[in-house]
Amino acid sequence: MTITYDDFAKLEIRVAKIITTEKIPGKTKIIKGTIDLGGETRSLIIGGAQYFTPEEMVGKTVIAITNLEPKTVGGVESNAMLLAADLDDKPYWLTVDETIPLGTKIK
Repeated sequence: MTITYDDFAKLEIRVAKIITTEKIPGKTKIIKGTIDLGGETRSLIIGGAQYFTPEEMVGKTVIAITNLEPKTVGGVESNAMLLAADLDDKPYWLTVDETIPLGTKIK
């Protein structure tokens, strides 16, 4: 499937830092997280929790899509989506150099 450039241009992709994480009772594959987008924080669901502890994610500088429609998963409203490579169902989070300011747009 292909999309138009205009469709791609609608995505708001920004640099973010994971600042908090916590387990969700009864869930083993997702955790609740909070990201900092340069002064603005968002809650979101982070998948792949069977491969890492919540604490391992804190402090990572990641890439997030920030203008998706909010979605409730596991009782938590997710207001962004982290981008990751997927190898055998294990996420490898896309990151950037930590000197890039939080909130910087990816084009």
